[in-house]
Amino acid sequence: MSKRLTCDVVIVGAGMVGAACALYAARAGLDAVIVDRGPVSGGTTGAGEGNLLVSDKEPGPELDLALLSGRLWAQLAEELGELGEVIEYEAKGGLVVASTPDGLAALERFADEQRAAGVVAGPVQDGALYDLEPHLAPGLPGGVYYPQDCQVMPALAAAHLVRASGARLLTGRTVTDVLLKTDGTVQGIRTDRGDILAPTVVNAAGTWGGEVAALAGVTLPVLPRRGFVLVTEPLPRLVRHKVYAADYVADVASDSAALQTSPVVEGTAAGPVLIGASRERVGFDREFSLPVVRALAAGATQLFPFLSDVHAMRSYLGFRPYMPDHLPAIGPDPRVPGLVHACGHEGAGIGLATGTGHLIAQLLSDKTPDLDPAPFRPDRFPEFPEEEDA
Repeated sequence: MSKRLTCDVVIVGAGMVGAACALYAARAGLDAVIVDRGPVSGGTTGAGEGNLLVSDKEPGPELDLALLSGRLWAQLAEELGELGEVIEYEAKGGLVVASTPDGLAALERFADEQRAAGVVAGPVQDGALYDLEPHLAPGLPGGVYYPQDCQVMPALAAAHLVRASGARLLTGRTVTDVLLKTDGTVQGIRTDRGDILAPTVVNAAGTWGGEVAALAGVTLPVLPRRGFVLVTEPLPRLVRHKVYAADYVADVASDSAALQTSPVVEGTAAGPVLIGASRERVGFDREFSLPVVRALAAGATQLFPFLSDVHAMRSYLGFRPYMPDHLPAIGPDPRVPGLVHACGHEGAGIGLATGTGHLIAQLLSDKTPDLDPAPFRPDRFPEFPEEEDA
């Protein structure tokens, strides 16, 4: 066993949230170490689409966090100069499309509520829809355009945030225990390659955040929600924005464990088109599902008929860290002083990472946080809910 390392804060998880926690901790003057059993972005981050969204969030704590995070992402892209290009940061906007006049009316009511909370959302009707996306299926009544929606390439973004943080990165190390003092406060972590001593442990383990919490003797109800993504061959920029059907918003907010699919289509700076989205709770089952992928392809071609002649190069799956109330756990855990959680963001972790890391750093530095952390309290659940049958 190697000799013990010491630091101010050890972050468990080298995904996007862990990377952002490291960056903002360093900016607060804290010496951070990041630990992961795999590589950077080896979990949920590497299987994500890189969405930085406000369009799919109703007014409330998550939307407030998304708006804060969006501002921070824009600041990072500007501050770090060429990094914005390297991580494929695009302020390309999002377009939510309705298939019926009634659906459009419902979308516009939802957008009215969002605008009152600070979201920029503009109604798009008739021909204006095709000015934004010329290759959409004909006959759609309209939608709502969200210029604040952005995108990054998640694996690149996480890697570069880790590098910018200057934190020590220890990959290939499995956390086997959270070390506690006799008074129950955190002393550090134990890994299969040695101990790391720190007064603060940040649980940024994403879908596996419940397992890390259990090592400290507390319960955090994080469950995996599986999703597939289809990747097409590289194309000219035929899809200009993130485009999705109105059903997507309802699927994100659903508590169902059953399979749900709704078309989400977006072009990328590198050329391929990304096609989602599916959601189902089947544990950590990594088996390929042809019916799900076929459903994704069918939904995408309904939105963009030209995709029926495009080759899919590959598909991949990931596990979103689902929480029962669809809010992440962010902040100190009063049950174990020194344990801090930053996980459970479901499919929004890429977008919410900057705001999460910023809030964590403020809390660790005893500064007044920019947002009220109370809705994200890690101990807000009385007990772990039983897993529903898929």
